[in-house]
Amino acid sequence: MRHSLPLTPQFYVTAPQPCPYLEDRMERKLFTALQGDSATELNDSLSAQGFRRSQNVLYRPSCADCASCLSARIDVNAFTPSKGQKRTLKRNSHLVRRATSPWATEEQYALFRRYLDSRHADGGMADMDIFEFAAMIEETPIRSRVIEYIDPETDALMGVCLTDVLADGVSMVYSFYSPDLPRNGLGNFIILDHIEIARAAGLPYVYLGYWVPGSPKMGYKAKFSGLEIYLGGQWQKLRDPDSFEPEQHPLSNDPIAEQVANIALPDMARHRR
Repeated sequence: MRHSLPLTPQFYVTAPQPCPYLEDRMERKLFTALQGDSATELNDSLSAQGFRRSQNVLYRPSCADCASCLSARIDVNAFTPSKGQKRTLKRNSHLVRRATSPWATEEQYALFRRYLDSRHADGGMADMDIFEFAAMIEETPIRSRVIEYIDPETDALMGVCLTDVLADGVSMVYSFYSPDLPRNGLGNFIILDHIEIARAAGLPYVYLGYWVPGSPKMGYKAKFSGLEIYLGGQWQKLRDPDSFEPEQHPLSNDPIAEQVANIALPDMARHRR
């Protein structure tokens, strides 16, 4: 007998754990499974409401006393590169972009390990082995691509981004790159190139993940013009990141039941007919 999945996604909340961005704060996430025939529609809908994908799960922060983690995206039509970003494009103009299916390779994992050991040795992914890495890349129920950046002179892999293709943009799920050339700004270059990918495909947005005001790890995102943040149930242009004051008090977030009730869901029933 075939057991069908529930028509309405079930939402859950993770147990509190230390926040990786803000000291002395606990992090909690609202999440749901991403599966079934309607996975693409669900991912498109929830991504537009501040959710992110991790393998077969969609999540967004839902902390009890803090609302600092804000989903961020770039409005492609509103983006204009700064002088520094133009220099970054020029420094990396020799790299060749290669888009592949979401399939992990040993070369990717070797670059991933070098990146983590150099930039995030004490992060949550520091102990990820090759099997967990393969799961991160390959376990996707939606349209995803691995975008690789190759140095044509040496054939070396310089950067990688796991990218989801959404109805209204591209979502940079996770990117990593060679730590050996810090002046080249490879991380910023990968974002700039994704702006071009979205523009060429006629897609209006590049989803970057979360921006956390005051967090040095996330400050680079605010340097991209046309940046929008998801705040108060809608996308808003981020006008002055330096003066932005995050909400950090016990009433920052609505109760979980109210948050779930306010999530707009796609028509899931049409896939069951």
